[in-house]
Amino acid sequence: MSFPFNVYLLAFVSAALTTALTLPLWRAWCRRTGLVDDPGHRKIHHTPVPLAGGLAVLTGLIVPLLGGALVLGLKLATFPSADFALSHGLERRGVELAAILLGAVGMTFLGWLDDKHELRPALKFIGQFLIALVVAAAGVRVTLFVPSVVFSYAVTIFWILTVTNAFNFMDNMNGLCAGLGAIGAWYFGVLAAVDGQYLVALLALLTCGALLGFLPFNFPKATTFLGDAGSHLTGYLLAVLAILPHFYTPENPRTLAVLTPLLILAVPLGDLTWVVILRFSHRLVRRGMSNHRAVLIIWLIAVALGALALI
Repeated sequence: MSFPFNVYLLAFVSAALTTALTLPLWRAWCRRTGLVDDPGHRKIHHTPVPLAGGLAVLTGLIVPLLGGALVLGLKLATFPSADFALSHGLERRGVELAAILLGAVGMTFLGWLDDKHELRPALKFIGQFLIALVVAAAGVRVTLFVPSVVFSYAVTIFWILTVTNAFNFMDNMNGLCAGLGAIGAWYFGVLAAVDGQYLVALLALLTCGALLGFLPFNFPKATTFLGDAGSHLTGYLLAVLAILPHFYTPENPRTLAVLTPLLILAVPLGDLTWVVILRFSHRLVRRGMSNHRAVLIIWLIAVALGALALI
């Protein structure tokens, strides 16, 4: 029996609602504690903007997960075709999921420290590296069909660091980072659901929902920003979602399976490649586009490239 669609829908909606409902609380807390982005040179806002987005998105991810685990454990509700699958999946990949959630909290905390104290790049890199190492040690690793543990660790850590920082660099316009994260998470969720990889699909849809719950507060006009906490969390989650699915299986042997995550994340990875020269989003603005239109066009490019991954 196939995994029930209503469980996927519940994960998506609950994450979006949790983020949207808790964001005003986090925004008020950020104002009280001074966690705001002050106006300054090259900034378009004229009043301090709370950096509450990352905290709200993390809440939107964790609260539905804990709620679902509680419901499953206490059998407060039943989904006949899902209960056994979820219980079996959690037993089989429980350590990996725990490490992923620990890494999400760690990345958010690291970004929060950077928002609050402007960490030195070397210190921030060390924090990112340690988090990636813990995730890889838990078994969430890239193999690329190379039978070498050292190679697997190295590629996994490099991938997580690269994608995390790619999204961190993309957080330069309202809605850009969160929108691209939501688009990427949606495609990873669809691909995983089609292949019956329900735990990956649920995590992806939770991520997508949490980011979409934040977007109305950030685009087109921002009353709150993701901050480094949010951009670190978004990049980390997308990096992990690119590792978790089995894009190549004996039942579905895709010859170019390795290209799937590269297509879905092509926009942030491409921007990272060009960031030393000139940001892609800023190139569009310099050609006369408004910030809002540039963000919409980049979202559209990400949608198109993700569609190629589905094909």
